[in-house]
Formats: sequence, structure tokens, C-alpha cells
Amino acid sequence: MSFLGATRQGATTPDLNSSAAGNTRESATGNGRDGHAPGVHDAPQHEGASCEQAYELARGLAANLRSVLLGAPGAISAAVVCALAGGHLLIEDVPGVGKTMLARGLASSLGCGLSRVQGHPDLLPSDVVGVSVYSQESGTWDLRPGPLLANVVLFDELNRTPPRTQSALLEAMEEGQTTIDGETYRLPVPHMVIATQNPVEELGTFPLVESQRDRFAIATSIGYPDAATEAKVALEQGGPGALADLEPVCGPDGWLDAQRATRSVFVDGRIAAFAVAICDATRRAPAVRLGASPRAAMWLLRSARAHALVSGRDFTTPGDVKAVAVASLAHRLVTDEGIEQAVDTVRITLDSVSAPRP
Repeated sequence: MSFLGATRQGATTPDLNSSAAGNTRESATGNGRDGHAPGVHDAPQHEGASCEQAYELARGLAANLRSVLLGAPGAISAAVVCALAGGHLLIEDVPGVGKTMLARGLASSLGCGLSRVQGHPDLLPSDVVGVSVYSQESGTWDLRPGPLLANVVLFDELNRTPPRTQSALLEAMEEGQTTIDGETYRLPVPHMVIATQNPVEELGTFPLVESQRDRFAIATSIGYPDAATEAKVALEQGGPGALADLEPVCGPDGWLDAQRATRSVFVDGRIAAFAVAICDATRRAPAVRLGASPRAAMWLLRSARAHALVSGRDFTTPGDVKAVAVASLAHRLVTDEGIEQAVDTVRITLDSVSAPRP
């Protein structure tokens, strides 16, 4: 029995696969040399929220995002699951469908100031992580932190940035720290990178390297709205007007508590083995040149935990793993024919790997 009273047979699970990538076109004082970035504090050590409280937070996040981004339930579910799982989110789609709006709405709802980076070919790594500047008055080197040192970082049009600058994110997204002029600084906790990118076939883009894509827990797309929804958007319903009226559903501490509650969701060993088997099958699939990594298996289970909690349960099922599999895995696969083939590969794999039975 779940904390919402849903049984294993009766629990509902919103499917993230329909919105996964490929379904469309297709200040504190001091200089930080003590190892802390300005304004960064260690994670609070108090007891986290219960699963019920985390569930209510998830409901509030989803309601806020639905008021801002109309007609995209799959992308909204993906964003909520990613926030609870503690991962980074990649939103890939054509221009003008609301990628940036979704990211801004999520940051506002989490009660965190949004730190924004606009990708362009002349962006330097120091523009992202920050730089130490010598002060003649004090005779010291003072850190000028970059936008990466914030709870929520929106990197808009990431693939318009050259690989040298894209690489500035690698350490931060994996290790929760960044190195500036030889000194290491811890990032705020929690920390989330939300990156948007245009399809790689567009002019002026630099495809993300495999290690970069593998650091995103979930990738999603938004797609074009139906005619009725697009008419509402044209009449300026939702969007910036709704964003200005958003009330946060939590703050950084509440968000961190919800992530801890998500990590407490039970995962049976057979469910873990099922997730690993799915990842292993992608490595042997035809036309796949690079399959899912062990990191992918870890994030698949973390996302499945979050999906179970959003569905009102404190235990995972094979259905949770299946529901997040495409969003968690497809963007990590390197195939002969791009993301569409990667999506198909994950779906075929889900049909071929036997799920554990109760």
C-alpha cells in the first residue's frame, strides 16, 4: 500500500516517454579560497521531508508549470521528476516552443533565483565559472563568481557554445564543484543545470560530446502545441504573464528535503536488476555505437524513484522504470541515425527485457 492508498495494481504513473527527446522534429564575504564559493553553504543536516510532503511539493511544481507552459504535460512531468531526482535537465527542441519558459518556471517555483547563461560562439569558460581578479587596493585575489555558482542555472542554447566552453560544465554537473584558477569551490546544494538546445542540424550549433550528454539525468522535448492550445498562446495566455504571477512552492531547503525523501523510496533488488538489464541491452543493440553507461543505470533508478513518488507511492515498480526509460536513456545513446533511432532502440529494448513479477 502506498502513502496515498494506491495499490500496486491501482497506482497511476504518468508516462514520460511520450515527451522524451526525439518525439518532435525529432554573496557572502571573502574570496572563496577556503573551498566555498561566495554565498554557498553546506547542505543542512536536519531531517528531510516525508514522502507525503515531497508529493505535495511535486503537485505544486506541476501546477505552476502547467500555468506557464500550456499543452505540454510530458515535458512538465519530466521537469518535476528531474528536480526530485536531483539531476540535470536537457530540453531539446526547435525555437519558440517554450524551452526557456519551462526552465524559468521551474526555477521560480523552487524558490531559487535563476542564473542564466546565453550560449553563443564567443562565450569563454571564465564567463560561466567565474574568474579571480587582483585587487590593487587590498592586494588580494578576489573571486568574481560566474553564473554557474547558483542553485538553478539555465544554460540557454547550450549547443551554440563551442566545446571548450561546454566543458566548463563537466566537473560541476558530476562532482558538485568547479575549479577556478586552480582553486576548487563547492557549488550550492541543491544544484541543477537546465540546458536548452536547438536540433543539431540547425546552423551554428556544436553537438554535445558524449560525456556531456551523459551528465543529464533526463532529456525531454516539448513539441508544437495543438491548434486550440496554440490559439491560447497567441492570445498571450500562460507564458511571461503567468510566470510573473508564480508563487514559489518551496525554497532551496524544502527542495533538498524533497530530494532526500525521493531517495528513501524503496527499490527492490529485482527492480534494480531490471534497470541494469535494460542498460546492458542497449549496449548490444544493432546500430548502437555507444550504449547506456553505468551512470545511466544509476540515474534511471533515481528517476524511477521520483516517478513513483510523483505517482503517490513510496516503492518503485517495473512500470516506473519503463515510464522514465526513454527520457533517461535515449539522449545518451550514440546511433547511426541520431536521436530518433535512439528512442526506437530504447522502446524496443523495453519490449525485449523481461520485467520482474510480484
